[in-house]
Amino acid sequence: QPHVVESGGGLVQPGGSQRLSCVISDGTPDWYAIGWFRQAPGKAREGVSCIGKDGAGTKYADSVKGRFIISRDNHNTVSLQMDNVKPEDTGVYYCAARPFRCTLNGNDYPSNSWGQGTQVTVSS
Repeated sequence: QPHVVESGGGLVQPGGSQRLSCVISDGTPDWYAIGWFRQAPGKAREGVSCIGKDGAGTKYADSVKGRFIISRDNHNTVSLQMDNVKPEDTGVYYCAARPFRCTLNGNDYPSNSWGQGTQVTVSS
C-alpha cells in the first residue's frame, strides 16, 4: 500500500484560491486512484474529489463542482486546485489511495492508505 503525504493547506480568504498536493510514495503510484476528503469540526468526513489511476476519470462532490479541479501533475503527485473558496470549505483535507478506480466513499480506501491531513481555513 502506498504512503501519501498532503501539503498546501493554510489560511485563505473567501473567494480566494488554494492548491493542495498529495505526494504518493512506495508501490507503483500510477496504479492507484487518489481521493481527497475533508472533515470539518463536528461534521462527518466528506468526499471532495477523486481521480482514477493514470488520471483516467474524475469525480467531484456537488458542493465543489465548478470550483475545484483535481489533476495528476506527474506520476506521483495529485493536486487539488481550490478556487472561489467559501467558509464552508474549511476543514482538514486528507488524501487516500486505492487501486485503479476512484470513489468518493472514504470506506472504499484502505485504512493504512490515508495521510495525516492538511488544514484549510477559509476566513476573512
